[in-house]
Amino acid sequence: MTAVPQREVVSYFALIPAAGVGARMGAAGPKQYLPLAGKPMLRHTLQAFLDCAAIAHVYVVVSAADGYIDDVVADCGKRVTVLRCGGATRMESIRNGLRALDAHGEDRILVHDAARPGLTPALIDKLIGEAGANPAGGLLALRVVDTVKSTRTGRVETTPRDGLWLAQTPQMFPYELLLRALEQAPDPEAITDDASAVEMLGLSPQLVEGHPRNLKVTLPADVGIATLYLTHEHL
Repeated sequence: MTAVPQREVVSYFALIPAAGVGARMGAAGPKQYLPLAGKPMLRHTLQAFLDCAAIAHVYVVVSAADGYIDDVVADCGKRVTVLRCGGATRMESIRNGLRALDAHGEDRILVHDAARPGLTPALIDKLIGEAGANPAGGLLALRVVDTVKSTRTGRVETTPRDGLWLAQTPQMFPYELLLRALEQAPDPEAITDDASAVEMLGLSPQLVEGHPRNLKVTLPADVGIATLYLTHEHL
């Protein structure tokens, strides 16, 4: 009898690029370390993955000179590895991180913004449950519900919102696919998120309904909104 080859076990890894300086926040230091609800912002982000049983390991990519990260991960245990290979851009940090982490071809990599502290284990489980088997990967996103206006032509025009989504993170892809997409991107400037690099290969990642609490803290006003979600779990 011919032996049936065993299917490769797929593991799920989180990759958090955290080498940015957060210039638009106008803060004294990198925004991912700003205090929110009693903890650094990045610590909230890490905790969502640590509390999710499906995540085998969490990798954080920081700059070589980062002087904050050791304190943030001091009590995270062995499930977190700090990679001091951050680049000048988010894409470069992710690419460097992918080359450094211990993953295999079909393992799923969940890339998540350090400045999205409102992520929950339930949202991670939802993404894995709905898109984990999709060979093109998937990402959390929100349907556009407001009326959309455009000024591209020099005048105000209404753009149909049907079929429009706002991309969130995590964005999850097979390891080899994501690395290939980032390395082969013909126009790095056109890559606005990881999914856009995969789309350039002719693939269509799956959209999974996210939640407003998973907002990205970009401007000073976002701090209050994120704090509200973090201190009111029922929202």
